[in-house]
Amino acid sequence: MKDPESVQTRSRRQLFKGMGAATLAVAVFPGCDTRQATTAHGETADNRAQRIYEPRFFTGDEWAFVNAASACLIPNDALGPSAVEAGVPEYIDRQMGTPWATGALWYMQGPFNADAPAELGYQSQLTPQQIYRLGIAAADGFVQKAQGKTFAQLAADKQDAALHAIESGQAVFETVPAKLFFSMLLQNVREGFFADPVHGGNRGLAGWKLIGFPGARADFMDWVERDVKYPLPPVALNGQRG
Repeated sequence: MKDPESVQTRSRRQLFKGMGAATLAVAVFPGCDTRQATTAHGETADNRAQRIYEPRFFTGDEWAFVNAASACLIPNDALGPSAVEAGVPEYIDRQMGTPWATGALWYMQGPFNADAPAELGYQSQLTPQQIYRLGIAAADGFVQKAQGKTFAQLAADKQDAALHAIESGQAVFETVPAKLFFSMLLQNVREGFFADPVHGGNRGLAGWKLIGFPGARADFMDWVERDVKYPLPPVALNGQRG
C-alpha cells in the first residue's frame, strides 16, 4: 500500500508543476487536508485565518463553504500552507466587491450560448457574484440531499468526492451550471494563492515561495536563462519580503 502522505505530496508537486504564476492546464485534486498546523494555544492556522478576516460579501454558511473548498483544492502539506492559511478565501471575498464580480467589465447582453468557443468570450447571463451565491447554495443542497450535511460539515474524503462530482457535471444544479461554478471557484483559488498579497491572498508570499517566483523585484533578468534556483526571496508590491 502506498503511503498516503507521500502520494499527497507528489500530487501537490504535480499540481503546481508548470503553472507559471497563476494558471493550470487541468484541475487536479491532491485530496483535502486534515493535518492542519496547530498553534501553541491549540488553534489551527486555518481557523486563525478565518477569525482575523470578516467577510463582506459571503454569509456565514457561504464563508464556511469557501474556506472548506479552498482548503480541499490546495491543502496544507509538506510543500507549504493551505489555501486558507495563505488567505485565499479573503482574496475571493474581496473580489466580490469589485466591478468584475458584478459583470461591469464584460458585455452582458444576450444571446448566450454555453457551447460557444472560448474565443467568443463569457457566455453566461450570471455575474460572478450570482454564480457564487447560487453555486454554493446548490452545492450545499446537493451534498445535503446525499449526505444529510452541508459541504463544510463533511469529512475530507467526502468533500473531495463532492468537488469531483461538481467538476465533472455529475452533480446537476438547477440554478447555475455546476461546471461553471466549479471552474470559477478553482480559478479564483489559483489566483488568490499566487496574486500579490495586496489583493488579500498569497499570505506570507507562500505561493511565490512555492514556485520560486521573485515577485516585484526591480530586475531579475540575469537569472531568467540560468538553470539554477533564484537565490533571493520574493518581494511584494508593498515591499514585503518572503
